[in-house]
Amino acid sequence: MNIKVTSGHLKNARIKAVVSYFFKEDRKLSAELEDLDKITGGGISQLKREQKFDGSDGSVLTVPTFGKGKMDYIILIGGGSKKKLDTDKVRRLGNVAYRVLKNLKIDRFLIDIESLPLNKEEENITAQAVVEGIILGSYRFDKYLTKKDNYKIKEIQIRVKRKYKSKTEESVKIGKILAESQNFTRDIVNEPGNVVTPVKLAEIAQELAEKYGFELKIYDEKEIEKMGMNAYLAVAKGSNNPPRFIHLTYKPKKPKKRVALIGKGLTFDSGGLNIKPGDYMRWMKADKSGACAVLGIFRALGELQPDVEVHGIIAAAENMPDGKSYRPDDIIKARNGVTIEIGNTDAEGRLTLADALSYASDLNPDMIIDMATLTGACVVALGEYTAGVMGNDERLINSIIDVSKKTGEWMWQLPFNDMLREHIKAPHADVYNIGTTRYGGAITAGLFLEKFVDKKIPWVHIDIAGPAHNTKGWYYNPKGATGFPVRTITTFLLSQ
Repeated sequence: MNIKVTSGHLKNARIKAVVSYFFKEDRKLSAELEDLDKITGGGISQLKREQKFDGSDGSVLTVPTFGKGKMDYIILIGGGSKKKLDTDKVRRLGNVAYRVLKNLKIDRFLIDIESLPLNKEEENITAQAVVEGIILGSYRFDKYLTKKDNYKIKEIQIRVKRKYKSKTEESVKIGKILAESQNFTRDIVNEPGNVVTPVKLAEIAQELAEKYGFELKIYDEKEIEKMGMNAYLAVAKGSNNPPRFIHLTYKPKKPKKRVALIGKGLTFDSGGLNIKPGDYMRWMKADKSGACAVLGIFRALGELQPDVEVHGIIAAAENMPDGKSYRPDDIIKARNGVTIEIGNTDAEGRLTLADALSYASDLNPDMIIDMATLTGACVVALGEYTAGVMGNDERLINSIIDVSKKTGEWMWQLPFNDMLREHIKAPHADVYNIGTTRYGGAITAGLFLEKFVDKKIPWVHIDIAGPAHNTKGWYYNPKGATGFPVRTITTFLLSQ
């Protein structure tokens, strides 16, 4: 896909289609659309009147030129109310444009950024959002389909004012990398458990390391045991697919900060001996979404080269029922010496994260961020589209949530409190791996993780159980894996 930033008059665009946006508050066509209207012999005005096109959100007016202009089509897309327009709405409007153009089989088109009435000094940000919406919305996982849709975009022209052209070119480049890295993550998450095992995740990390020059350490089960990662290893023992502990490092010449990213890497979760019902076991290939997000973020880091040192840590495993599986009531000592009493083997992700958080703490980073499809309770609390954010540092929590408001990857803080801490106290060990109450389950999971983080290190836990994978699709997220929160965390890292 070739993306070109351009300027100049719309009537001179040599492209298959010109896409412009029209809003409810717009009473008449812009001066440039009036010029195009003259070229079409009043076709835009006539169809606008006949089809009662008024700029309603998501409405579309398609005007063929029948050879009268330098383009084949002029397409107006309704943006709704200007008062409700923000960066993520722009992203969604980019996706609307993609769907219209795909239906028309148009593979070369121009998007008129000047028709979007956000801050004109930030046309570059608007252009980036449109590009992200198009690329994210165009994603499909068709690797195993015998019949594929061969439609592909060949060229996108992004029209902005000439004085913003160079700045926009840089923003569009970033948007393309972010969206493609998110799609890279989607691909890995969508792969089934018989394809992406812990060993395969390690191989993908190896491929990234070779391509971008990252440092990489991969530990097998014997090395994991030597490191005292007994909580992580307990989860992995029930599977024929051996675990792999992955440590990727991106290290620029003069890093301003050191960040540790941890992703939950359960390539499949059956629940273990506390086996899940059939309906709940579907889509458990997506329990590796946090780990895949780390890999997608590293792809973006390799392309963008920010001045921040980043450690990507994945404790990859498969949770299966077997004679070697860990059991309810087992007591396990984690890497940092904390003892854990097992209340339920289906609360396995927090065990793998426990040892990963302890390992990350020893790296003495400036901050730790973990991402995990950890609890159904978070989905109950916040719904399928919003991640829960917890941690020990309000400033870090607020910084990440502020970025998420711009990226459209919705997040909301869930509060830690001492009363819920009481519910993870175990009678025979330091901590239970589940709460003794059914309420506040996402928070008690976060409070469990807190015990494995060095208290001096700012830490944020992001429970992505809701938005990481969906069975219906929404906005520019097709059915299946979403790649959440690759753009948010990468954008946050770029700001450090």
